Parts: sequence; structure tokens; C-alpha cells
Amino acid sequence: MGLFHEGQKVWVEHEDGTRRAGIYVGEAETAVWFGGPPVSYVVFPESKEGETVPMQNILAREDDEAA
Repeated sequence: MGLFHEGQKVWVEHEDGTRRAGIYVGEAETAVWFGGPPVSYVVFPESKEGETVPMQNILAREDDEAA
């Protein structure tokens, strides 16, 4: 079982330290097979677009936290 569950609210932390609110979709298991770091899929509600994100850049978010 992973650190996050489908539909969980998360922060995606960027290299410059900024965070973007997202919704966790699931693990991208094939990345590890090809030698890359563990990644997951996240959807961003404001743009309705998804992105593959390294797991170390995903943090749990509470409902009342502001961006």
C-alpha cells in the first residue's frame, strides 16, 4: 500500500520551493521498471490537467490549507 490514496488532496512541491494544490490519482508503476525514480499521477483541479510527479515532490494536504 502506498503513502497516498486515490482522490487524496496533495501538494506538489516544485524545485523553487513553491507548491501547487493537486489531487492524487495513483502510482505510475512502470517508471521503476525502466530505472527511474518512483512517480505518481496528480491532477490539478484549476487547470483540469494531469502530470506525472516524482513521489518525493508530493506532500499530504489538509482541506483548510491555503496555497
